[in-house]
Amino acid sequence: MALQMQATAKLTSLPSLSPQASPSPRSSISLPRFSGLRASLLNQDPTLSFSTQTSFFADGSLSALRHSPRHVSARRSISRPGVARAAVFKVAVLGAAGGIGQPLSLLIKMSPLVSHLNLYDIANVKGVVADLSHCNTPAQVAGFTGPEELGDGLKGVDLVVIPAGVPRKPGMTRDDLFNINAGIVKSLVEAVADNCPNAWIHIISNPVNSMVPIAAEVLKKKGVYDPKKLFGVTTLDIVRANTFVAEKKGLRLIEVDVPVIGGHAGITILPLLSKTKPACEFTQEEIEKLTDRIQNGGTEVVEAKAGAGSATLSMAYASARFVESSLRALDGDSDVYECTYVQSELTELPYFASRVKLGKKGVEGFATSDLENLSPFEKEGLEKLKPELKASIDKGIAFANK
Repeated sequence: MALQMQATAKLTSLPSLSPQASPSPRSSISLPRFSGLRASLLNQDPTLSFSTQTSFFADGSLSALRHSPRHVSARRSISRPGVARAAVFKVAVLGAAGGIGQPLSLLIKMSPLVSHLNLYDIANVKGVVADLSHCNTPAQVAGFTGPEELGDGLKGVDLVVIPAGVPRKPGMTRDDLFNINAGIVKSLVEAVADNCPNAWIHIISNPVNSMVPIAAEVLKKKGVYDPKKLFGVTTLDIVRANTFVAEKKGLRLIEVDVPVIGGHAGITILPLLSKTKPACEFTQEEIEKLTDRIQNGGTEVVEAKAGAGSATLSMAYASARFVESSLRALDGDSDVYECTYVQSELTELPYFASRVKLGKKGVEGFATSDLENLSPFEKEGLEKLKPELKASIDKGIAFANK
């Protein structure tokens, strides 16, 4: 089913972009989509600014990026509604038979931009492939089982998604998962480096705060590290923030955008409620309760499932949204913005989650203005999260280098 989405961003200060007329912010364009997933709407915020970082760009520029109302989701190459893009990208899901992997693979199979979907796991992949292959969407599905077939499943892949690992159970923290999942992620990223070194890598496996540094160290050792193409998927934090705020304030969910910075565990998750679009007034009690719920949304699901699982469906949805955003950027859409956990210079920490601009080569800019003019509560939260996030980063680096 094609969904109509209202998009609202415009990038104005890049000299390489030619001026284009800005349509009415309430107009919409209908595109043929299978999933209907979209990046967060930026909701007409003329103050949001992005800047590049010298470590990511050969020319060392620190050019500022700004946006104003524009169609975020409108395809640059589409001149009229109803014109479909060809499926051109090859995606691999590593851990495709798991609780997140199966619904995530289904959602990716629904993307009109995916030509090939390679599914890998240590067991039970053939059944998932047979099931998905019956869906009448363009992507060709192939299965790969066990380490001996992993390399074949990664050949020529444009984007790799890694949800592999054990799920969180009641009473477990993300750090409890570290010893098991760290080894899994390390071996999978080694295979990515050997077989598709230029691919974008999405890390879902927890604890993300440590897994991304592990992946970075592995890629560095292999000589193929590109910080613009390695992402920790924190989209679920944004999805939850938008949902909870919309419910609390009686807003249309499609119009709500709450940036979330920091990391992807407990207090390292910091929703910037003062930056909510459309602008909202929150009492201190509302701020504290919403922040706590967003930070502990995963625990809420784990406890509700009473030992039967963790946040698999919402995680799959959020991850599919980030995959689609990435594919749109790879395909040339110049207005793609998402929050994600990446190598960063926004703070003294080497990795940090923030809103970024995505382009064909990965991260193109950082939302520097999101960290400006924070509320006292947010400033305090930012300082509190730094020691915990640093410890998780150091733990990941130490594991990769031991």
